[in-house]
Amino acid sequence: MLDILKSWLDRRRAIRGRWQAHARRLVREDEQGAYYEAQRLAARARAEGRGSEFAHWAKVAAEVARISPHVEMDLATVQAIVDAELRRAGRS
Repeated sequence: MLDILKSWLDRRRAIRGRWQAHARRLVREDEQGAYYEAQRLAARARAEGRGSEFAHWAKVAAEVARISPHVEMDLATVQAIVDAELRRAGRS
């Protein structure tokens, strides 16, 4: 039973490490636009029906907001991003 728990914890740590690494990369590449880019990727995944990828990028967006005090986070901009991705996927 302990092996199963350890295996599960290791998988969860790896998953968490991936979204944290993606968040750090986005902040490094474009700190102010990092949150919007993560939201764009989340919206695209959602519009294309890729649920686990959507969850990943939503966590990346939250991590970007947590680690950087300089990111822009305007709800109207996020809504425009979602709308554009839905149109792009033909799901307006």
